[in-house]
Amino acid sequence: MRAMQPIISIAGISKTYKSGKTALKAIDLDIRKSEIFALLGPNGAGKTTLISIICGLVNPSSGTVRADGHDIVRDYRAARAKIGLVPQELTTDAFETVWSTTSFSRGLFGRPPDAAHIEKLLRALSLWDKKDSQIVTLSGGMKRRVMIAKALSHEPQILFLDEPTAGVDVELRRDMWGLVRDLRAQGVTIILTTHYIEEAEEMADRIGVINNGELIVVEEKRELMRKLGKKQLTLHLQNPLREVPALLAGHGLALSADGQELVYTYDGNRSDTGIPALLADVNRSGLAFNDLRTAQSSLEDIFVDLVRNGR
Repeated sequence: MRAMQPIISIAGISKTYKSGKTALKAIDLDIRKSEIFALLGPNGAGKTTLISIICGLVNPSSGTVRADGHDIVRDYRAARAKIGLVPQELTTDAFETVWSTTSFSRGLFGRPPDAAHIEKLLRALSLWDKKDSQIVTLSGGMKRRVMIAKALSHEPQILFLDEPTAGVDVELRRDMWGLVRDLRAQGVTIILTTHYIEEAEEMADRIGVINNGELIVVEEKRELMRKLGKKQLTLHLQNPLREVPALLAGHGLALSADGQELVYTYDGNRSDTGIPALLADVNRSGLAFNDLRTAQSSLEDIFVDLVRNGR
C-alpha cells in the first residue's frame, strides 16, 4: 500500500537575516494529515520563524515548503488557503464586531459567506453571546478566542497555533483543547508550538524539538518517552545522611539536600536495571528506609536534557 502523502513537506529550509543571524539551518520535516504535531524549543530557537515561513509570511533563504501539494512561494494563494494561523500576538481590528471580523476573514480567502459555519465556530469557542461586541471591549482571553475563530473561518485543512495558551485562563485552555481534538477528528492537521510541556505531553501525536535553529529530534511522543525516559527509584530514609555510604558508592546514587532521600536513576527499558544489586547492598549497609517509590521522567525532563546536551 502506498504511503499517504504528507500534508506539509519541508525540504532544506534555512533562514539567514540581513543582520547575519541564522534563524534556521536546513530543516527537513514531513507532517502527516490529521496529526497533532508539537514543536518544542526554548525562546529564540526558531519555532516562530519556521511557522512564519510555512505560512508564507517570511521568505526562506533556501529550501521549499509544500502545503497539501502547493508550493508556498510559487502557488501562494492556493497554499495559504489551506492554512489557518493563530499567531502569538493579539492583532485584531479593535472596533470591528466579533461577527464581522470573523466573517471578513472567511471572505479574504475567497470563501462564500456561510452564516451557519460562523455561528458554529463562535458557539464552539464560547463567543456566541459576544458576537455583536466590539473586539476592543473584550478581555484578553476572549480576544484570543476571536483569533482562533478568524483562523478557522475559511475551514482550513492545516491549523497553526503559535503559543496558543500563553497567558490564557484555564477555561479557555480546556475549551481550546476540546476544539483541537474535534478538528483533528474532522481531518484537520494541527501544528502547535508551546512552552507548556504538559500540553504537548497530553495533546501531541508527534513531537519535534528545535534548538538554535536546528531540528534535533522528531519522534512519536510515546516512542520519545520510551527511548529517552529515565526512571528513578527513591529511598526515603528513616535517618538523614551526610554522605552516601562507601558500600553504596558504586551505584551512582544522589543524596537529596536534606539527606533524607537516596535517588537511583536507571534505564527502564533494560532488563538489568541494577535494582536487585542496589537493594542487596542497602540491606548489607544496614540503612533503614520508610518508603521506596519509582517515577518515570516527564517529557519536560527529556526536553531539558535534549536542549542541555545540544542534541
